[in-house]
Amino acid sequence: MRPLFNCRDLFHNAIMTNEKPWAFLDAFRGRSFKGEWPTLPELFKITTERFPDRPCFTVYSPERVSLNYREALDKIREVSAYLRSLGLGKDSKIALTGKNSPEWAIAYLSILEAGSVVVPIDYQLTVNETVNLIAASDSTVLFVDEEKAAELKAAYPGLTTTISLWAGGENYIYSLSAASGSASSSGSSAAPETSEEDLAAILYTSGTTGVPKGVMLTHKNFVSDCLLAQANLHVYSTDVFYALLPIHHSYTMLAVFIEAISTGAEIVFGKKMVVKQILKDLKEAKVTMFLGVPLLFNKLLAGILKGVKDKGPLVWTLISGMMGLSGTIKKTFGVNPGKKLFHSVLDKASLSTVRICISGGGPLAPSVFRKYNELGIDFVQGYGLTETSPILTLNPVEHYKVTSVGKVIPQAEIKILDANEDGIGEIIVKGPMVMRGYYKMPEETAAVFTADGWLKTGDLGYLDEENYLYLTGRAKNMIVTEGGKNVYPEEIENRFQLFPEIDQILVKGYYKDQESVSEEIEALIYPEQDWLKKLTGEGAASAVSAEADARMKEIVEQVNQKLLPYQKITRVTTLREPLEMTTTKKVKRFSAPA
Repeated sequence: MRPLFNCRDLFHNAIMTNEKPWAFLDAFRGRSFKGEWPTLPELFKITTERFPDRPCFTVYSPERVSLNYREALDKIREVSAYLRSLGLGKDSKIALTGKNSPEWAIAYLSILEAGSVVVPIDYQLTVNETVNLIAASDSTVLFVDEEKAAELKAAYPGLTTTISLWAGGENYIYSLSAASGSASSSGSSAAPETSEEDLAAILYTSGTTGVPKGVMLTHKNFVSDCLLAQANLHVYSTDVFYALLPIHHSYTMLAVFIEAISTGAEIVFGKKMVVKQILKDLKEAKVTMFLGVPLLFNKLLAGILKGVKDKGPLVWTLISGMMGLSGTIKKTFGVNPGKKLFHSVLDKASLSTVRICISGGGPLAPSVFRKYNELGIDFVQGYGLTETSPILTLNPVEHYKVTSVGKVIPQAEIKILDANEDGIGEIIVKGPMVMRGYYKMPEETAAVFTADGWLKTGDLGYLDEENYLYLTGRAKNMIVTEGGKNVYPEEIENRFQLFPEIDQILVKGYYKDQESVSEEIEALIYPEQDWLKKLTGEGAASAVSAEADARMKEIVEQVNQKLLPYQKITRVTTLREPLEMTTTKKVKRFSAPA
């Protein structure tokens, strides 16, 4: 792994020459691609030419298995030829569902190499939900993992071919050449010519029910977003990305998968969302780029802080003071002493090789963001949505703002629609990363754009004078309290992220009685189960004792003291069952009990 100072040298050189991260494309334009941006397959081939022997796709199962970029490209071409031998090509829709793996990545890129459109589907959806999305996308071919292959094949007769993502399955993708004795690719046609404006993928959000919306994203959407984001996030060929979150999700797909293959970085595929396994993978793979969701980073930070507290009040006071000093030095002078000061702490948490942590998929409390930076971890928070490929803002490590979700990336335009007296309004956006529209849904597409072509995000926020974005919440989640005051539940929920006794919290409005015209504020809290077991005894984690309920109310009162009068929580409900969550560990707000 390249030493950290080399990365910083590269960064300073780029700043001094004002070189854009996508400037390398100039050497390949006209030779490897036409137009402003390459397609995703063209980008992968450019990277292979630049870094043929760099590790590309890696998994520990339990021993290390890895393909370098040259080997991965050979596999992609092999599988693409097989798809073309089936008569698939330009604009054919091909569904892909499975656990994170090198095979998933090969399938994704092979579909695009064949000129087809990839439809990544959440592997945790039910068979019926998956069939619904296959049908809605007009897919006739399916790449699938072992457990669901037979069931999906039987449930949807419209599939002409199923292709295996696991060794030993039917048409295993690593063995599709004629020489291997499995499915033959002989007689396949040449790959069709594709351009940056062609459709690359149709993405459906997690847990889609009813009539699903498929976000249509082009090659230009993905590639422009990936490279423009690097103006605020420096990525190197020596980086090791950890693909832990479901890779079908736009956040992981872009910020891990596509970012890595644009620079020749390595992707290590995580298998389980279990802290013990995550820590093992981080250490063994020497991960430098760690992307996760707020829930995961909260748990890791809680574990680090608990380990320090367990050493006694004297050590806790000393370390806390050092963290505060470290954060001040980093923020004021741009020097990062925390990596050395807290090396043993970070090493124990398997974070000593991590260069950057990136949080997405939901709001992260400023207090969590601040503490990671104090410990010496460059922590990046961003904002975006599936309809924008998804990145719109990232907090640059050299000039971060704790309470912001980041600086708007180049070529993305953000405006605030109908701003109130505080400058808060709906966030609207234009740029090369904005979707083409919803698949076969012209009315829904028209409804989400303004008359002059701006995408309405449905999120509320404001911009500062340096073009940094601040989120206040979702428009549909906003609570209107007495006096017409607007309360954004996400802002209140953030204040609970460092209480180890709480696993989940959802803040919502309620009406005290039928005559009420303004809402009051309620907190639904699901206690942390290990804490609850210790409190109530083994086997009683599902029971909520009077002591547990009292502690939840005590925490709420503690938070209430720091809130404005109209923001205060007036009702607390301690839950016996967890709230339903998406695969990116966000609470499904509108499935919460009334």
